[in-house]
This record gives sequence, C-alpha cells and structure tokens, in this order.
Amino acid sequence: MSTTAPLEIDARAGIREWIAVGVLTIAIVLLAVDATVLALAIPALTEALNPSATEVLWIGDAYSFAIAGLLVTMGNVADRVGRKRLLLIGSVAFGLASVIAAFAPTAGLLIAARALLGVAGATIMPSTLAIIRDMFRVDRQRTLAIAVWSVGFTVGAAAGPLVGGALLEHFWWGSVFLINVPVMVVVLVLGIALLPESRSANPGPIDVLSSVLSVVAIVPIVYAIKEVAKGGSVVSALVALAVGLAAGWAFVRRQRRIAVPLVDMELFRVPAFSGAIAANVVSVFAFSGLIFFFSQYLQLVRGFSPFEAGLGELPLSIGSVLVVAFIAMTVARFGQGRSIGGGLAAVAAGLVMLAIAEGLPGYVWFVVALVVIGVGVGLAGAVATDAVVASVPRDRAGAASSISEMGYELGVALGIAVLGSLHSVMYRGALELPAGTTGAVAEAAGESLPQLARAAHLDGGSEAALEAGREAFTVAMQQTSLIAAVLVAVAAVIAWRVVPSTRQAC
Repeated sequence: MSTTAPLEIDARAGIREWIAVGVLTIAIVLLAVDATVLALAIPALTEALNPSATEVLWIGDAYSFAIAGLLVTMGNVADRVGRKRLLLIGSVAFGLASVIAAFAPTAGLLIAARALLGVAGATIMPSTLAIIRDMFRVDRQRTLAIAVWSVGFTVGAAAGPLVGGALLEHFWWGSVFLINVPVMVVVLVLGIALLPESRSANPGPIDVLSSVLSVVAIVPIVYAIKEVAKGGSVVSALVALAVGLAAGWAFVRRQRRIAVPLVDMELFRVPAFSGAIAANVVSVFAFSGLIFFFSQYLQLVRGFSPFEAGLGELPLSIGSVLVVAFIAMTVARFGQGRSIGGGLAAVAAGLVMLAIAEGLPGYVWFVVALVVIGVGVGLAGAVATDAVVASVPRDRAGAASSISEMGYELGVALGIAVLGSLHSVMYRGALELPAGTTGAVAEAAGESLPQLARAAHLDGGSEAALEAGREAFTVAMQQTSLIAAVLVAVAAVIAWRVVPSTRQAC
C-alpha cells in the first residue's frame, strides 16, 4: 500500500547544498571517466613504454580491482573517521597518483599508479553519496540530488572515450591522466569550503579480518569475470571464482556473528534495499555491455574515428541528463518500485530499437534508441541508488553507499563479460568467410573483428573477408541486444513487484 512521507519544511536544503552536489558530481564524473578513458590510450602508451601483454592487462585492470576490492571497507571507514575528511584525503591522493601515472617511465610504475588511483577512488565514491544523504533531509530533494549524482556515473562512463579521443589527437598518452589534476584541485578547494562533515554517531571498531575477507571475495570474482571476458584461461578463472566464493561465504558468516559488522546482512531482507541493488546491477550490466561493443561497432562497422565514436555515444548521456528534471516528480507520482521498473522497461525497449537500428542505414535511429536507453538507465539507476541510501539509518550511509557502488562495479564487469562472451559466440556462429580467404586472415577472423581488420589490412586483398566479419559482428550485436533486452525486461517486472512503491510528498 502506498503511503506519503511527511514534509520537512525546516530541513530543506539551500543553494549551498546544491553547489556542493555539483562538486561531488564532478568527482564522480572524473572517477567514471578514468574507468573508460584508458582504452584509447593503450596503443600510444604501448609504443612509449613497451609493456608486455601481461603488463598491458594489469595497466587496465589494476584500477578496477583496487576500487572494487576496497569499496566496502572505505565506506565503513568514512562512517567512522568522517566522510568529508576521507573524501578530501582521497582527492589529494587521486591527483598525486594521476601525476605519477602521466609521467610514469615504466609499465611497472604505471601499474602501481593505476592501483593507487583505485585506492583513492574507493575513498571518494562512498563518501560522495553518504554526504548527499546527510545534506538532504527532504525526500524529493534527496531524490533529485542523487539523480544528479547518478547521472555523473553515466555521463562519465560514456564520455571517457570522447575525452580520450580528443586528448590523444593533440597530446601524448599521459594527458588522459594529467587532466585529472585540475579537476581534483577544484574538488579539493570547493570541498573544503562547502561540504559538511558527517560521521556515524556511535562508531565501532572496523573488523580487520572482515576487511581482508571482503577484498579476497571481491577481487578474485572480478578477475574471473574479466578473464572470461578476455577469452583467457578457464582454469585460472574457475580457481579465482572458487576462492572468491569461499571468501564470500566466510565473509557473510562472519558478518552475522560479530557485534559490529562491515555489512549488516539484515539489510538484504529489506525489499527496498535488496531489490534496488539488484535493479542497479542489471541496469549497469546492460549499459556497460552496450558501451563496450557499440564503440567497436561504430568504428569497425560504420567507419567512425575514435573521436567520432565518442560523439556517436553522446545521446546516451543526453538521455540520462534529460531525465533528471523528471525523476523527483516521477517518484512522487508512481513510487520507487514502479519508477525503477519503468526505467528498466525503457532500457529494454531501447535495446530492441538498437537491434533494429543496427540493420538500417544512417545514424538517426541510433540517436532515438540511445536516448531511450539513456533515459531508462538514468531513471532506474538514480531511483535505485536513492532507495538504497534511504532505506538505512543516516549514520550508516557510507556503508550502504559502498554496497550500492559495489553493485555498480560488478554490473560493469558482468556486462562486459557475459554480454561479451555471448557476442563472441554469436559472432563466430554468424561468420561465413568467402572462398579463397588465406589461413592467417581466417584465423584472425575466428578471434574477433578487430583482429580480422588488422589482418585484412596487412594482407591487402581481404576486403571480402572483412565485409563478412562486419556482417557477422552486426548480427551478433543485434542478437546480444535482444538477449539483454529480455534480461532487463525480466528485471523490470521484478523491480515493479518487489521494491515498495512508497510515494513522496511534494
């Protein structure tokens, strides 16, 4: 049954709080950009630093491993030592690590700098959301503030390739890191002046063993997912998965037994909390998988340059930004559960439209599909995040925020791995090479379209094979989009029915 939340006139936030939200959102945009901007710089830094294949993988993965493994611990640290203090410390560390990465003379130092960026990012992410939870006491204002914050993730992830492409056209590879420094200076200066300090009223000790178990549980699972996505060793992926699951089981068991757990497992019995976490994972799952392959599609099939591909993905960000103006009104009218379900339904519809657009000439239909997906992801992600932080006491906001952001990280990894594996299987199944294709080109074609494109360029007479690869890639994209649409549609129904649709007062 729907209820109406009481209006808190005296608790309304003012202009200072809204400027503070802007500062926090800038930090989140930068963290999201840093997760995706590096892909385009890999060729340039490979030429400069001559890393091994293993080092290239660690340059890409060190950031996500560190940030994913430490989120739960850092969320709890923020609740105890102060969210503003930890955010400012993390901002300084992020800026320093960016300078080290930009001027790293060796691959080893670059890997270390990327890991430090992840550690700093883990201190910033839960603090930003917890500070918003503390600043905004009126439901509709908090919902709108979290919507703005949430859009920062979407815009940042989509803008990463665009920013990277623009920088690499004019500067050296280190510029993709150095751009972080002035942004973090702005966050630091304005954060000192505008952000309020907040912490748990009754902080307890942080259980070190639980912290270790959380890292040992999360990092191997993320590694296993990435290993599968890259077509790596199945044995190492299974071993890592087994280690992660065993540590996860031990972590959950310990949380139920100790007096001050890192994660209150009883929260998952709250439908608004568990349902919103699941919805967030699914929406990010679809979004990240789409971004990963759509960029390749635009470049390898449609012939876009990296910078043009970044521009081509902008409608996703536009849709996410547009929906911000309507989120508070939507939740007030329909409640959280129905709003999340409606957002996921829009994502599913957009994925179907995208599958159709991939078989049509021109770009205009892509714009429509991407805007619809952006609107859906923006609505579902923002409302789900709001539902998570609103379902816990204010002094536990940091811990709840870290769980929400952990869902985001796992959604990204799962989206690339699961949809990536499906796409690879379907690409190979649809691939029909013309007679006369050389063995080297055929072998490359069986691996992936990027490898086929490189082999065809070297061969010089394999345009027909390359065209066959493009057709197979397009078919696989369409099939993957439809499968993702079905999964998201199921999640929409679950969110609609499981997450309570408590309405907010105007």
